[in-house]
Amino acid sequence: MEVLLNDFSPGLFVVQTILLLALIFLMVKFAWKPILNSLNEREAGIEEALAAADKARTDMQNLQADNEKMLQEARAEREGMLKEAREIKEKMISDSKEQAKLEGDKMLKQAQAAIESEKKAAVADIKSQVAELSVAIAEKVLKEDLSSNDKQLKLVDSMLSDIKLN
Repeated sequence: MEVLLNDFSPGLFVVQTILLLALIFLMVKFAWKPILNSLNEREAGIEEALAAADKARTDMQNLQADNEKMLQEARAEREGMLKEAREIKEKMISDSKEQAKLEGDKMLKQAQAAIESEKKAAVADIKSQVAELSVAIAEKVLKEDLSSNDKQLKLVDSMLSDIKLN
């Protein structure tokens, strides 16, 4: 330190102080403002980027909410369409069952009417055949019974007695 004090020159000190002050003045005048401006611009750019990121995040959340809402609406619409389709299906099935029942009842009535008609025809045919057979049998019996006079008299007597009894 002694060497420093021995070599100290007041003129050199004053010149160096003036040069330092001039350098500081020049730096403040010409360099400090541009540096501060660029720092301020950078800070503003960062703030704008953050604001844009926040806006983008908000927009993304809004889009997601809208998408979710649209998805729920689509699901609700799909469920409504499925419910309507099920109702239409059930109505068609019940209408078909009812129509089939009506057709079945109609066919059953027609079949019963046909059976009844066939039955009446068969009964009439049987009556006709029985009547023919009865007449044929009666004819044979009468021929046989009336072949002799004694048998004829007995038949007439029995008929007369039947008439009187009735």
